[in-house]
Amino acid sequence: MNHRIRKVLVLCTGNSCRSQMAEALLNHDLAGLVRASSAGISPQPKVADGAIEALRLAGLPTAGLHPKDLDTLIDQPFDLVVTVCDNAKEACPVFPRPVPSIHLPFHDPHGEPLDSFLRVRDDIRTRLVPAVREALGLGAAR
Repeated sequence: MNHRIRKVLVLCTGNSCRSQMAEALLNHDLAGLVRASSAGISPQPKVADGAIEALRLAGLPTAGLHPKDLDTLIDQPFDLVVTVCDNAKEACPVFPRPVPSIHLPFHDPHGEPLDSFLRVRDDIRTRLVPAVREALGLGAAR
């Protein structure tokens, strides 16, 4: 049985909403299996208040969440890269090294009411967490 912690990078454009919520959800729901980070190609100055509040309302830690530039993580070894951009509206970053990747687009709630952040948070938890588990061959949820 391989108990190595897998490293997952969640990418989007601004790294202020979806990828931050995905980072927090993956680190919580797959704790002990996955260590998630997130980044963007043009990071916003701060994590969106709605994203922080949506995570807080789900009882998830938000300390240390901050937008990061993809360039700062480019040399780290990742087991999986996940892109969460909605292709219709934005350029999705491409990780420049050969790493297994999956693309799961989510609505960008930036600038919308809290309800929108809550819907996206729940959508990420419903679709992204199992997809990462499957992509890494971690088996079904316990």
